[in-house]
Amino acid sequence: MNAVHDLAVLVAHDEGLFQKEGLDVEILKTPGTGQLNADRQALKKDIFDRTMETIYNSGGVDQYRMCEWGVMKRTVEAVASGQRPAKIVALGAAMSKMAIITGPKSHIYEPEQLKNTPVAVSPFNGSHFTTLKMLEGFVRKEEIQITNAGTMRERLEAVRKGEVAAGNFYEPWISVAQKQGFRVLMESHSTRSEAASEELDGPTLAAMFRAEAVAAERINADPDKYAHYFIDEVQGLLEPNEFQGWRLLYGPPVPYTRERFDDTYAWMLGYPGLIEPGSTYELAVDNRAWE
Repeated sequence: MNAVHDLAVLVAHDEGLFQKEGLDVEILKTPGTGQLNADRQALKKDIFDRTMETIYNSGGVDQYRMCEWGVMKRTVEAVASGQRPAKIVALGAAMSKMAIITGPKSHIYEPEQLKNTPVAVSPFNGSHFTTLKMLEGFVRKEEIQITNAGTMRERLEAVRKGEVAAGNFYEPWISVAQKQGFRVLMESHSTRSEAASEELDGPTLAAMFRAEAVAAERINADPDKYAHYFIDEVQGLLEPNEFQGWRLLYGPPVPYTRERFDDTYAWMLGYPGLIEPGSTYELAVDNRAWE
């Protein structure tokens, strides 16, 4: 959906790493919120009406990755809402950098100033969850506010015009924002999770994850080599030398542990409406790639 979240998969595909594992992987590219001309389907209020979820439900793809919390929400709530079920099958293979950014003329200089001040995010996606995580250390939970100001491009304009005080962005939009004089208030990495249908067996997933692990090593060794994936998304707003590749960090897929599930699920339950109660590790997780 967006290069920053799926770069390990793109590199594994384009550099023949899947093929070396004996796999014929087809990547289906769908609009997220990061492409310059992205529409708003990925922001629909009902998460199962969004781009990737719609394609997954119809059988167009059998495996996908999103932020850890987004995958948790979709996995848990698919059961209750009658959607095509999926299981969490790995943690990884990306650590997408997310940043809360204010405008060039903003008078906000510290996170505490965002108390009871809406921050623009993509609801129930990584920017939403990382905003909550980042601000918890500075603002009481009940005083954290989020709002939907559209795609990355629309969100940046909303911050520029002062329609919102701040917004959460990922690359290449952090680089775009800083080029244009915006201020990074705080930033953090956001872990991806991998989800898959029952149609993908353990050995196939294991082969995919080995390829992604090699891709992650290659990206970390020379992130600027892969700047073109990001430059393409913003269509002229950045030159290759203006992309801040040092923010890229990718780790190998690893099993999703019970402790990780318990901690993440409990945190999400701490916010009303963030996720439905009643799920368990056994219902949501299947580490079949490591069995």
